[in-house]
Amino acid sequence: MTLVLILLLIQGALGALDTIWHHELEVALPSNPGARKELALHAARSNIYGVVFIVFGALRPGGVLAVALAALLAAELFITLEDFLVEDRTRRLPPSERVLHTVMAVGIGIFIAAFAPVFLDWVRLDSGLVVENRGVLGWIAVGMGLLAMVSGCRDALAALTLRAPKLTANAKFSGRTVLVTGGTGFIGAALVERLVARGDRVILLVRDMLSARARFGETPLMVERLDHLPAETRIDAVVNLAGAPIAGGLWTRGRRRVLMQSRLATTRAVLTLIERLEHKPGALINSSAVGFYGDRGDETLDETAGPRPGFLSALCRRWEEEAWLAEAMGVRVCRLRFGLVLDWSGGVLPMLAMPARFGSAAVLGSGRQWAPWIARYDALRLIERALEDDRYEGPINAVSPDLVTQGAFTARLSSAFGWRAWLSVPAAPVRLALGELSDLFLASQKVEPARLEALGFRFERERLESVFSRRARRRRNRPGSADAVRITPA
Repeated sequence: MTLVLILLLIQGALGALDTIWHHELEVALPSNPGARKELALHAARSNIYGVVFIVFGALRPGGVLAVALAALLAAELFITLEDFLVEDRTRRLPPSERVLHTVMAVGIGIFIAAFAPVFLDWVRLDSGLVVENRGVLGWIAVGMGLLAMVSGCRDALAALTLRAPKLTANAKFSGRTVLVTGGTGFIGAALVERLVARGDRVILLVRDMLSARARFGETPLMVERLDHLPAETRIDAVVNLAGAPIAGGLWTRGRRRVLMQSRLATTRAVLTLIERLEHKPGALINSSAVGFYGDRGDETLDETAGPRPGFLSALCRRWEEEAWLAEAMGVRVCRLRFGLVLDWSGGVLPMLAMPARFGSAAVLGSGRQWAPWIARYDALRLIERALEDDRYEGPINAVSPDLVTQGAFTARLSSAFGWRAWLSVPAAPVRLALGELSDLFLASQKVEPARLEALGFRFERERLESVFSRRARRRRNRPGSADAVRITPA
């Protein structure tokens, strides 16, 4: 039985790695409406595994119940096969995910072979459940089972609440064509919906045509390379949001290279396109981040503040400098420095909220570090305004005027679920575990939206409470929601 438990735990660890690495960090499946079927399959499989882990960790089923357990394992195999088919139809799997799936397929075969003699012994017993103490391995198995069920319930909730956008173009064509890079991401997907809804023609640069089609259908024109667009293509503006996820893994040397090149390469491709277009776009709206300023303590930062040493600051600076080159071609360049972009439909907020739901959200470090943020709804309105208003150029801090520290952010998020923020994690273990990636949580930037205030931009969700409220949580992913289609002047 010990060998069976060890094999099961290895299989569980590989499954957890696949979920966190590929499903969460790489493609953010729980916020992708095009992945509803895949999420439903993941939910069923995770809950089956939850039962299996708990049984193997602490119980001995006999007779009919042993047969029922075997039936669950057989059902898991069929679900896994269907999941492989769905994944191949809806998204391009990276080599690492294919290798991991192969290892897991071999692993489940070895586990079943090792379990077969145990199953024959169990099926001869009287029908019923007997509690058994299987030591540390058993407790680990039970814990993994409970975590698998939590993951399964989360995927099931996402599969039930996510709605694929109905990208029906406005009956009246606006006359504008907008090229969007990074249009399948958390901000980009919502932006594409809004642009199509207001009557714009959208051209989408995508890395994975299968995933993009599963998400949007046939409405936007999609290309995998910008050099596929002929020089006579009319593009009135470009929104450049493309880049590998910042929080997609530890900032190893290889990861830092991916983060930098994913942004610079796409921006250079945009510049090459602009250079050869017969009709130059009027504006390039380029995404950046408040990480540009580095760790600045309590110093108040407006757009005139410069960068500081550090990877994130260098990443933002080089990205902005690359985009800035479009000005020499007569294109207005607006560099939006976003804080945390918050919405219940995806991004960082659902992950931060998970411990807060159970009263276990933690203040990180001293909690006095400043954590600038902006509601996704206002971020979308800001991008739209920047597309239309020639005054929006140069660096602009895309953050709410509601300045909060990380401790205050955690307290207000916990309060939204009826809890107090009582946990605290010192900075040292966070830095030890995450390395330079910890700057995302421990660095302090007291950023003010000085340019936006001077331009008269009005925030509709100015305070954290307007994002954290129950009404905002209920509005998540509702078809036709304000975030998706309503256009409000700044």
